[in-house]
Amino acid sequence: MTNSKNSSNNSIKSNELYAIAETSGQQFWFEVNRYYDIDRLQAKENDKITLEKVLLLKDKDSITVGKPYVKNAKIELEVVSHKRDKKILVYKMRPKKKTRIKMGHRQELTRVMVKSISLGKVAPKSSSKKETVKKETKPKAEKSTN
Repeated sequence: MTNSKNSSNNSIKSNELYAIAETSGQQFWFEVNRYYDIDRLQAKENDKITLEKVLLLKDKDSITVGKPYVKNAKIELEVVSHKRDKKILVYKMRPKKKTRIKMGHRQELTRVMVKSISLGKVAPKSSSKKETVKKETKPKAEKSTN
């Protein structure tokens, strides 16, 4: 019984920081120092990629939910490699017509590793509008010619 409690406590500790983000038309649960296979990205190996479409961010004591995205949240990824997924066979057949088509498909993938998940703090807005001080000038006395 103690082993199960310890294992659940370890899993909670490992999930102290995670984020749910949107990339390539899907939503992924990202954790630091883990690998993910996402649709092929136009990036070279060892390139750094920043995801800013973060839907949810959980750190040690707080959960931040975006509307629709969390402001100033970033996930930094590093491209590890490009690969191809396993082959999927597609078989189309029209009965009684002697039409049979067999095709295969391999999805192009990019393996990325999550380097960091961060929520940037924004400094409070200060009134940057400079108050314009109007100097009152005394009207000059006009010289009269009498």
